[in-house]
Amino acid sequence: MTKHWWLYAIIGIGAIILCRLFFETEKVAPAPRDYHEIVANDTLRVTMEYNDISLVEGTDSIEGFYLELIEAFARDHDLVLKVSPEMSMESRLQGLLDGRYDMIADGIPVMTGRDDSLLFSRPIARSYQVLVQRKPQTANDSAKFINSQVMLAGKTLHLVENSPAILRIENLMEEIGDTIYVNTIEKYGAEQLIALVAHADIDYAVCDHHIAVLATDSLPNIDISIPIGFTQFYSWGMRKESPILCDSINQWLDRFMKSSEFRRLSKKYAVD
Repeated sequence: MTKHWWLYAIIGIGAIILCRLFFETEKVAPAPRDYHEIVANDTLRVTMEYNDISLVEGTDSIEGFYLELIEAFARDHDLVLKVSPEMSMESRLQGLLDGRYDMIADGIPVMTGRDDSLLFSRPIARSYQVLVQRKPQTANDSAKFINSQVMLAGKTLHLVENSPAILRIENLMEEIGDTIYVNTIEKYGAEQLIALVAHADIDYAVCDHHIAVLATDSLPNIDISIPIGFTQFYSWGMRKESPILCDSINQWLDRFMKSSEFRRLSKKYAVD
């Protein structure tokens, strides 16, 4: 046995590593939950993007239209709310499907091609995608300024990864009969892209109209007058395994969206 001590040592170390991998995998893969499990645990786990509409640092607190909305749901159902910001839509979706989150609580365009993996709540808001560019200040700016969708031919548009505008741009290329180049960015959200345009690091971006409107308050040199997509409905997203949660959300939204509190939130954040 002494002769083969190294062999037994390798086997032992391998067994320890396999056990640790197994238990760590089990630890990071919680089971998906529906409404009854959420209530039993007293905690609702949600994820959303960090932006002016969903979740943003205000003067004295963290605020945002979708944040205040999901806080009202948690309050009315005696649940503790745990919010995890994720900049990437892919990260938010993967966390939901992995069971780390119970729902994606920022606005998801219903026509996103995610119908096979998500349950959508009833529509909460409406919006559309717009071109973000700088207002002309110099002759060079004027030459780059886009006045119509036809002028997008040959231009490079920067989008957040998995943006709902990608499909619309593909259709737009067919409509104008020319190429529009798309550069998708994983590590930045819409607000970061708008700032890059404002500071002349890039010329064009495409993002949600609501987010762009709020950005004009601090970045007055940007123009958002050219629509890229049609108006879409925005909803919350849940797993297919959470139908009771989705039904509970919908019943609450049916009541809450008729309330003065919802009208106040809509006016505060200029949400249609």
